[in-house]
Order: sequence, then C-alpha cells, then structure tokens
Amino acid sequence: MKKDNINALDEIHKGATMGIDAVSMILEKVKAKDLKQVLTKQLHSYQDIAKKIDEIYPKYNEGKPHSTNLMNKAMTWSGIEMKTMNDDSNSKLVELLLQGVNMGIIEGRKILNKKKIDEEIESIVSDYVTMQEKTVEILKKYL
Repeated sequence: MKKDNINALDEIHKGATMGIDAVSMILEKVKAKDLKQVLTKQLHSYQDIAKKIDEIYPKYNEGKPHSTNLMNKAMTWSGIEMKTMNDDSNSKLVELLLQGVNMGIIEGRKILNKKKIDEEIESIVSDYVTMQEKTVEILKKYL
C-alpha cells in the first residue's frame, strides 16, 4: 500500500505539473477573453492539486513528488509550437489541451481502479479526475 500511495502521489503530481505547463503555454496564444478565463481557472485547479500533494507528500516519502523536468517542458513547448504553426485557432488550442486532459483522466482512473491507496490520497486523485472531466465538458464548446 505504501508503494501505491507514493506512486499515486507522484503520478498525479506529474500530471498536474504537466497541466500547469501546458495551460500556461497555451494561455499565451489564446485571444478570446472567455477562453482565457476558463483556462486560468483550470490552471489554478492544477496548482491547487499540486500544492495539496506537496503538503502531504512528506508523510509518505522523503524528497519531493515527481514533476515535469526541463526536457518534458521543452518537448511540451515544441509540440505546442509545431502543432499550432499553421493553425492557432481556439479550436486547435483546445484540441491540444483535451488530448492531455484525457491522458490525465485515464491515468487517474487507473489509479482509482487498481491501486490500494489511503483515503486522503484517493480524495486528491478523485478531485483531479473530476476536475479534468468537468474541464472536458467545458472545453468541448470551443472545438
């Protein structure tokens, strides 16, 4: 169970920090005020989840939870730049975000379905998945 707890915290923290990176990069390209507001709210949700994990992580493991490294950030940035070179419409930007959000939902659901984790960690993972599922519904209208 201890290993599952640490793994769940690491995976969700990594997903949240990847979300922070991606949303921050996409926000720079968004022109529509309403979409900027939606993405800013999503960014804050990712930051809140990462902060919760940072706070409880020392109870489960020494060190810090996994985050995105410089190479992942560079790959995310270059991927966004390449895929929006010819089309930086709201629809294209949202499509890119939805791909990442869906990966996060899948990873979170796998953790909830397959790992034996403490209640407080399960709550964070559940909040992460729920936030992303709501995000999908909100972002659909921008496609």
